[in-house]
Amino acid sequence: MVNEIIKYDPELNTIPLRKFTPVEMNLFFSIISRMRDKSNQTIRFTFDQLKELSAYKPTANNRFEDDIQRTYEKMMGLHFGRRSKSGLTREFFVLFTEFKIDGDAEEPYVDVKVYERALPLLNKLESWVRYALAEFRDLKSSYAKTMFRLLKQFRTTGYAYFSKEDFFELLDMPKSYWNSPSNVDKFVIKSIKEELTPLFRGLT
Repeated sequence: MVNEIIKYDPELNTIPLRKFTPVEMNLFFSIISRMRDKSNQTIRFTFDQLKELSAYKPTANNRFEDDIQRTYEKMMGLHFGRRSKSGLTREFFVLFTEFKIDGDAEEPYVDVKVYERALPLLNKLESWVRYALAEFRDLKSSYAKTMFRLLKQFRTTGYAYFSKEDFFELLDMPKSYWNSPSNVDKFVIKSIKEELTPLFRGLT
């Protein structure tokens, strides 16, 4: 497989991937990797293409369909939004408007279409986050996957700053961790350090 590159507007990194499993993150960003600069075309992924892109391990198609469906259901909960300077005008939208899974076709497939309002997230990018899908996909922990994306956004500055509230929200940590630094160290920071230190030289 070609070294697939994921590239999107940094705004996509501001949306916490609520309760996404590592497998669902792989499926989501595998789709994102092929949607760039496709405008609002409907893009077709065969099951085999998606499995290869996401390095999906189980082989049964019914299990794969269930995982795709769960990924899409969680994607529908990702709300992007804009607010006017006064704060009085607000709009919210989802990323995809069409998501069809056809497991009965001779070559089973998924059709995906980006919502018109969301096109700037993936088309004619003026600023972007960019990284190799394989590097992202090979990370095991969902915390490491999220921090990998966030750090790639700051690759030109060499450091990233987050308030405690943003850090906890973006990594979608359980509320019980908010006042438990030992849990954050043990279950979040440890896996991030272990998995990302080989990828980011001098990571602290």
